[in-house]
Amino acid sequence: MPFIPHTSDDITNMLDAIGVEKIADLFDEIPKELLIEGLTHVPSQMNEMQVSRFIKDKSRIDHSLKCFAGGGAYEHHIPAAIWQLATRGEFYTAYTPYQAEVSQGSLQVIYEYQSMIAKLTGMEVSNASMYDGASALAEAALMAVRANRKSKSKIILVPRTVNPIYREVLHNIVHNQNIKVVDVDFDTSTGKVSLENLSQYDEEDITALVIPQPNNFGIFEDVDALTNWAHAKKTFAIAVVNPTSLALLKAPGQWGTDGVDICVGEGQPLGVPLSSGGPYFGFMTTRQKYIRNMPGRIVGQTTDLDDKRGYTLAFQAREQHIRRAKATSNICTNQGLMVTGATIYMALLGEKGLKEVATVCMQNSAYLKEKLLETGIKVLFDSPNFHELVIQTKKNTQKIIEILAQQDFIAGVDLSQHYSELGNAMSICVTETKTQQDIDDFVKILKGNI
Repeated sequence: MPFIPHTSDDITNMLDAIGVEKIADLFDEIPKELLIEGLTHVPSQMNEMQVSRFIKDKSRIDHSLKCFAGGGAYEHHIPAAIWQLATRGEFYTAYTPYQAEVSQGSLQVIYEYQSMIAKLTGMEVSNASMYDGASALAEAALMAVRANRKSKSKIILVPRTVNPIYREVLHNIVHNQNIKVVDVDFDTSTGKVSLENLSQYDEEDITALVIPQPNNFGIFEDVDALTNWAHAKKTFAIAVVNPTSLALLKAPGQWGTDGVDICVGEGQPLGVPLSSGGPYFGFMTTRQKYIRNMPGRIVGQTTDLDDKRGYTLAFQAREQHIRRAKATSNICTNQGLMVTGATIYMALLGEKGLKEVATVCMQNSAYLKEKLLETGIKVLFDSPNFHELVIQTKKNTQKIIEILAQQDFIAGVDLSQHYSELGNAMSICVTETKTQQDIDDFVKILKGNI
């Protein structure tokens, strides 16, 4: 436990300096109904050894839940070396790398990250990350409006198969900027968008089409056809991808005839812990010709006067990040620590390791689907998938999730709120962290509660 050096006199002097009588006054904005009188099950006084023992004993009471939920954040094995390195002081407390002469280490890490993400997505350039996958999609829409000068409509087509949280964040960020987000329905038998779903927009001016791969149901979209449809209309194609899946799937830079224009996604699967929802990071890649319209930082490699290799921020002045309405983006802080962890993760696993992770995920997903069907649980959508499977239940889905949580399983994600046409439906996710025994146990308990 951390050592707390403050004496009673120290605390009194600090409170006097800021004009406060007691520490509790610093938290007076907390509603009274949320406050408790005290910790009734915690002794009032203990020494350090007793406190450590008390906390360890309490921790043994907690059960670790087996996670079968996905929905945009995924439980993967994270080798211990990654965060042992990423949390070294040189990275952990590094300041924003505006001063290249004192930031070569941080700048090189970001440059290596950009190179890896660009290769993984098959695109030409990458930025130095965004806040998360959802805000990266919103920034991609804003970028498309700036860069696609052949379109004047400011209409972004977004399939309902895109993660609902991403769609909500996209709407919240762009709707006050006269950008119209239009939902596109999906085929309820296949769980994906078809050209027929897009046919009503064949003659309209559309700025960009968002293409998820895999989509929120875990289904593979017909990305080649969707990308070509967009480009035939002078519409930007924006890919939203799971980076783990790209170890096996065709890179967005190769979709259709010419590849997509912008690619974004959530970087959490690349060695970042679930951490109850964050911090995560979003990635963004694009074509070289659109680099000056791309938000976020960009690190370039160069040589100094002595012909030694060096790294520096490129293409954007520092002031570009803080010019409010005139800035390319007001997101001026990259998630540097998470990016460092992801860079070490990709370097440690390498191309072969990433493929092995994705392959085991696919194998476990196929095994889960087989077991679900054997027990008579209805699996929706007759399409290949990655990570997620969607099942239909007789009981209320949220109730099922709550019941299984009491039996040490995080069962899945309730889809009924956003996809009412599917009835009581939930998505179940499985990654390389699950054994066949884990899957067997889960399906058995699930069957008894649906």
